[in-house]
Amino acid sequence: MYRAIVAALLLSASCPVVAQEASSVTAAVMSQDQIVAFNKAVADFTAGQQAQQAGDNVTAVTRYDAALPAIRDSVKAQPDNLNNVNFLANALYAAAAANVALKKIDAVPPLYEESLPYWRKVVDAKPTDATSSMVLTSVLIQLGNFKLSKQDKEGAAPLYVEAMSLARKSVGANGNAANRNLLLSAIIGASQTSDDPALKSEGAAMSKAMMADGTVDAVNKPAAQILAGSGK
Repeated sequence: MYRAIVAALLLSASCPVVAQEASSVTAAVMSQDQIVAFNKAVADFTAGQQAQQAGDNVTAVTRYDAALPAIRDSVKAQPDNLNNVNFLANALYAAAAANVALKKIDAVPPLYEESLPYWRKVVDAKPTDATSSMVLTSVLIQLGNFKLSKQDKEGAAPLYVEAMSLARKSVGANGNAANRNLLLSAIIGASQTSDDPALKSEGAAMSKAMMADGTVDAVNKPAAQILAGSGK
């Protein structure tokens, strides 16, 4: 079952890109050349977002690739500058989304892997930031899906566990359909890596409820039907 589920999830990985404003950098820790490169990276990232929003993902990927080296350098120089950590997390996430749109799936896992510690740092610093928490949850689920597609259940399992924890908090704060679908996605993934009957029971109950009220999304629906016992 998991192969079909994972294939659907991979193709739907183009989550909305978070608009980002970068902070200025401090000359004391970066050279003038690095500051010039950073300012150009801001312009490249902005152009990449504009291209992506217009559906031109080829240009978007080119612009993001041009921006990333200088953004990485800014974070190396100022690892505690949360604005630039957030900027790098967003740039990596945006680049991943553009690659998904181009069906360049192999390019996505390294970008997600690289972004993961930065999203964790942002969410740790801003635990009430619902958008950042949602993005981190999505990244964890997608990385779990990629590992599961390679039958790496051991590698996928902790990612789903972390995603479930975040998603439960999000649902507790706001039980909207988007948050419940993220939780269901995490449970679907986790149910493929664990024999825990309680987890499968929770997934089945949640699937039935969300199918009944029409809130299960298209990505989760095939797996939800199976978990709820109504799949073919």
